[in-house]
Amino acid sequence: MRLCVIGSGYVGLVTAAVFADLGNDVACVDVDEKKIESLNNRIMPIYEPGLEEMVTRNMDEGRVSFSTDVDSGVKGADVIFICVGTPPKDDGETDLSYIESAARTIGERLNGYKIIVNKSTVPVGTGDLVRRVINETKTTDANFDVVSNPEFLREGSAIGDALNPDRVVIGAPTKEVAVKLLELYATLGSPMLITDVESAEIIKYASNSFLATKISFINAIADICEKVGANVNDVAKGMGADKRIGKDFLNAGLGFGGSCFPKDVLSLIHTSGKLGAEFSLLKEVVKINEERVNHFVHRVVDRFPDVGSCTFGVLGLAFKPDTDDMREAKSIDIIKQLTAHGAKIRAFDPVSMDNAAKEMPDITYCDNAYDALTGVDAMIVVTEWREFKLLDMERIKGLMKTPVIFDGRNVYDAGRVRSAGFEYFSIGRG
Repeated sequence: MRLCVIGSGYVGLVTAAVFADLGNDVACVDVDEKKIESLNNRIMPIYEPGLEEMVTRNMDEGRVSFSTDVDSGVKGADVIFICVGTPPKDDGETDLSYIESAARTIGERLNGYKIIVNKSTVPVGTGDLVRRVINETKTTDANFDVVSNPEFLREGSAIGDALNPDRVVIGAPTKEVAVKLLELYATLGSPMLITDVESAEIIKYASNSFLATKISFINAIADICEKVGANVNDVAKGMGADKRIGKDFLNAGLGFGGSCFPKDVLSLIHTSGKLGAEFSLLKEVVKINEERVNHFVHRVVDRFPDVGSCTFGVLGLAFKPDTDDMREAKSIDIIKQLTAHGAKIRAFDPVSMDNAAKEMPDITYCDNAYDALTGVDAMIVVTEWREFKLLDMERIKGLMKTPVIFDGRNVYDAGRVRSAGFEYFSIGRG
C-alpha cells in the first residue's frame, strides 16, 4: 500500500519505519529541512533502540523515503497518516495548530479518494476538526474519510510495541473504511478493536491517564511506607499479584515525565472541564506527581543542610531509560532546585547529555558514571539505566567524598548497599 506520513518526529518516524518494514511504500514528509537532510544521511533525530537499523534497511531497499515534498507525498498516497506534534498550552489544552496545518495541506492537494488517519494524540472531536478543515480547503470534489488510529508506543521499546501491539484501535466512520485500514495491520496478528472515531480518540487519553494514576497512587503509598518503616516494593508486589490490578506501573519513584503522560493527563482534565464533567481525580494525580521532586530534594537538603557547599553526582538525565528524551525529565527539576541552593552538579547519562546540555548548560557533564561520582558528597540516581545497577560499589565508595546515595528509582538492594558502607535513601522503603 502507498502511504504518506506527515511528520518525522518520534511517532512519525517510528510509524514510517515499521510500515515500510511490513512491505509498504512509505513517503515520510516534513517541513523541517534540517531533519529531512539528517534522515537522508542516515542520522536519526531521536535515540530509539533498533530504529536506526530499521530505517537504514528500508531506505536501502527503497521502501521508505524522506522529503520536504509534501505535494508528491500526499498526492501519491492511498492512506495519509498525520503524525505531527500536539503540545500543551499553558492551561493544559492541546495545541492543534499543527494538526490544522496538516489538514489544510492535505485539503489543498487532495487529488482522489484518501483515508486520512490521525495518529497523533488528539482530544475527542479532532476528527471532526480535520474533516471540516479539509472540506474547507480542498479544490476538487474528491472524497475522503477521517480515521483515528492512536499509537501506544513506549519510548525505549517503540519498535517492539509497534510490531507486537497489545491492541490496534481503529476509530472509523464505517466498517468498510476500518477494513481498509485493517489490511495494514493484518500481518501483525494482534487484537483489533474497531470503534467510532470519538471512542478511539478517548481511548488513548483514558489509557495514559489511568497509567499515570497508578504511578501517583503507588507514590502516595510510598510516602506512607516511609513514615511507618514499610517497604513499598513488597506492597506493590502484593498489590500486583492481584490480576485485577496487575504489576505494571507500580514502581514507586520520582513520578511520571516524558512527552505523553503529563500532557495527556492535563489535556483530559481540560477536555472534561470544557464538557462540564470535572475530573477531580486526575487533578490529584497531577498534584501528587508535582510533589515528588520537592519531597526528594527536601530529603537531600535535610541530610546536607550546607547544600550550597556540596557537589552531587547525578546518574541519569533522560526521563526514562533507553531514550534521549528530556521532556518533563525529573532530572531538570532536581538539578535546578539543587543549583538554586548553590550546589554543584556532576552528571552522566548514556545517551541524553547533548539534549540535557540545552536545558542545563551550567553543570558538569562527565564521560561515565565513575567520573560523575568522583569527589562528590552524594550520589543521586534519577534514571534507572541498566548499567547503573551493575556499578562497582566498592570503587564508587572510594571515589566519593562521603558514601551517601539518594536512589530516586529504587535501583539498589537497600541491605546490600548499606552493608557495603553506604548511607542509603530510597523511595518508600523505610
